[in-house]
Amino acid sequence: MLTKTKIYLSSPHMGGSEQKFVAEAFDTNWIAPLGPNVDGFENDIKQYLGDNKEVAVLSSGTASIHLALELLQVSQGDEVLCQSFTFSASANPIIYQGATPVFIDSECDSWNMSPELLEIAIQDRIEKYKKPKAIIAVHLYGMPYKANEINRIAQKYDIPVIEDSAEALGSTYNNQACGTLSDIGILSFNGNKIITTSGGGAMIVKSKEMKDKVVFLSTQARDQAPHYEHTSIGYNYRMSNVLAGIGRGQMEVLNDRVRARRRNFEFYKSALENFNTIKFQEEGDNVYSNRWITCIKTDSFAKREQIRLALLEDDIESRPLWKPMHLQPVFKDYLHFTNGVSEDLFDKGLCLPSGSNLTQDDLDRIINRIIKNPNL
Repeated sequence: MLTKTKIYLSSPHMGGSEQKFVAEAFDTNWIAPLGPNVDGFENDIKQYLGDNKEVAVLSSGTASIHLALELLQVSQGDEVLCQSFTFSASANPIIYQGATPVFIDSECDSWNMSPELLEIAIQDRIEKYKKPKAIIAVHLYGMPYKANEINRIAQKYDIPVIEDSAEALGSTYNNQACGTLSDIGILSFNGNKIITTSGGGAMIVKSKEMKDKVVFLSTQARDQAPHYEHTSIGYNYRMSNVLAGIGRGQMEVLNDRVRARRRNFEFYKSALENFNTIKFQEEGDNVYSNRWITCIKTDSFAKREQIRLALLEDDIESRPLWKPMHLQPVFKDYLHFTNGVSEDLFDKGLCLPSGSNLTQDDLDRIINRIIKNPNL
């Protein structure tokens, strides 16, 4: 008897040429942290993003946010405004710096940071404490946040924005690549992302001088000297030449991966749009999402759980939407400006399998399992 294979939420999808770049690293003995694949991968990303930005590839998206806060000189006593509806990696580096996160809830359109609540929070902190040192906004599930509004508010109060594009490589806002919309952008190449280097990330900055600073800090802040000389605290955050080789191969198929994930979304929407108990995360005007993960919002927690458990019974992985940071035990005592949007999304929302390697049989199996629900 044939057994069904497990369907994962978002599994890695190799393109085929990754092995060529990795083999070159082995053949030339460039196994040490730096090498030609690192330079090549950075250039590949830079060419893809455009807008005359500079790119430094690092060990993770989390490391990228951490170094972004370092560049902005965030330290103990500072506050950083952070989107609440996100993964903890957006917020954890604030704590690394000894600073304090202040969480901002979402708006209903993109599910991302609410510009209205952002400005309320800034005014509150200026009045009661001091001006926040930075803003971390997230393009959640590949859906661009309202960058024009966020940037306008940030510029009004002269607060830099860290653009968490960990999930948004291939998405655009007003025809501009996500990751290039702010003061500093970050990417992630974790195993579940739209392209992967197994583990890895990147920082996107405005100048060669900023990139040089990132590279310096990410390689243990070693000063120019024949011996090991250090006048700054550094980190071991640089991406290796081997992993960068995987990234070079993945960049060759990035556009195909975006198209595949958008096809997944269109299939789900076509199959489920007539059920008034299910809503989708929709693109706004001049917004193009890579549809990294297709997300639905049901009309109740019970309905969400019925769908999730039915899929699980058939060995199909799905997952509730992110639990907001202001509800997480580790962050529960921190200040937050909320409106109930992210709590409602967490309560009723579900991530559906969205890998670019899903077959039509996989998609049919997922949908058939969902629509068998008599209460849909």
